[in-house]
Amino acid sequence: MLNGIWLSLLLLAALLGALTGQLPEVTKAGFDACVRAVMDLALPLAGVMALWLGIMRLAEKSGVVGFLAKALRPILTRIFPDVPPAHPAMGSMVMNMAANMLGLANAATPLGLRAMQDLEKLNPRPGVATNAMCTFLAINTSSVQLIPATAVAILAAKGSIQPSAIIGTAIFATTCSTIVGLTSVKLLERWPRFRLPEEALPSPTTETGEEQEKSPPPLNGAWKLALMIALAAFALLFVMMSFFPGGFAVLADASRRALAPGAAPFAFPEGWLLKHPFSRAVETLSLLAIPFFLAVFPLYAAARRVPVYEEFVEGAKEGFQVAVRIIPFLVAILAAVGMFRAAGGIDLLARILAPVLDPLRFPSDLLPLVFMRPLSGSGSLGLFAELVATHGPDSLIARMAGTIMGSTETTFYVIAVYFGSVAVRRTRHAVPAGLLADLAGVAASVAICNFVFGG
Repeated sequence: MLNGIWLSLLLLAALLGALTGQLPEVTKAGFDACVRAVMDLALPLAGVMALWLGIMRLAEKSGVVGFLAKALRPILTRIFPDVPPAHPAMGSMVMNMAANMLGLANAATPLGLRAMQDLEKLNPRPGVATNAMCTFLAINTSSVQLIPATAVAILAAKGSIQPSAIIGTAIFATTCSTIVGLTSVKLLERWPRFRLPEEALPSPTTETGEEQEKSPPPLNGAWKLALMIALAAFALLFVMMSFFPGGFAVLADASRRALAPGAAPFAFPEGWLLKHPFSRAVETLSLLAIPFFLAVFPLYAAARRVPVYEEFVEGAKEGFQVAVRIIPFLVAILAAVGMFRAAGGIDLLARILAPVLDPLRFPSDLLPLVFMRPLSGSGSLGLFAELVATHGPDSLIARMAGTIMGSTETTFYVIAVYFGSVAVRRTRHAVPAGLLADLAGVAASVAICNFVFGG
């Protein structure tokens, strides 16, 4: 399916560009997308990948990943029946899902790429996506997250009276998109067009050659005390920032002045949510999650007598290799999308469908965002900001758009990056399942916003 979509984007871009006299713009957009794929996406991702793959190796060697996989085994074995329960892929997918739920995009992508590499070790047909890979992609493209942090931040920056109003609607919409994504991927994998021969699938009761890691030595009393102090400090910090933000601001300001006289006064990050207790708690969790991972995982690994520096470097070596492998896939997708957009294809689709959707209380102003969302994250973000500026941050259209941003994902980008990291070219049912999840997220966003904010 991805072959047909990619070819259609290129042909339509050339045709529309010729008909509208915009061929120079189409050509420029294609070359600009190629440069952006390498310079703005792949190369910066190499550094981030190196960091998180190093941390993931420490988590594996210390037994953290195995513990998480074991704790969630009853759920994961039902969602991923083709993956052995004790396989490292289970833990990697858990880490990726947790990062996505907290809105940690910089951590979620490297952790997701690591999960795909672990799943590839179970793949009996290199180059062809397995059922587990497609299911994992469906979960990622359904955009499971507790708070649409980027959308809320834009609404707050534009002067919204209640930017956190879309949190509840986004949770409802992303729940719908996740249910549809999982249901569709499970149904489509049985369709004759996408079905794999039974003998090609790994047995869920075997380890498929994966060697069991030797259990690290137990913790001694001093290390246990150090870990307890670290966990207690993070827990106290979470409570202070979540439920006593005013008091925490005073303490933080006093600490800064004591440690560095003349330092700037304490200020919460832009878009900080001070009115809604739930959103404040989740936002605090998101802010503390990365420092927690970067501090506690190496500390725990050191306590289990893992050579932390050596293992971190060993894991980080994979980062650059993965970033290089995904460059051709990124160039292919982003060039086709950039050319199609420059030719006016998205605007044309929006004008064609507007008369049909307006009677259904689906604002036609949302259509460019809906078509852009699966194709480009930066493009959809720009369209969302434009909608907020045009209609107002507290308008029904702005809240619908924010809910759509929080319940959908850049499906083609995710598929290109994740499958590209393991050189999968036959994506099977991952694309239709991801698009169905996006469609469900958009429909649920419009319906719930009409019900809650439509009057």
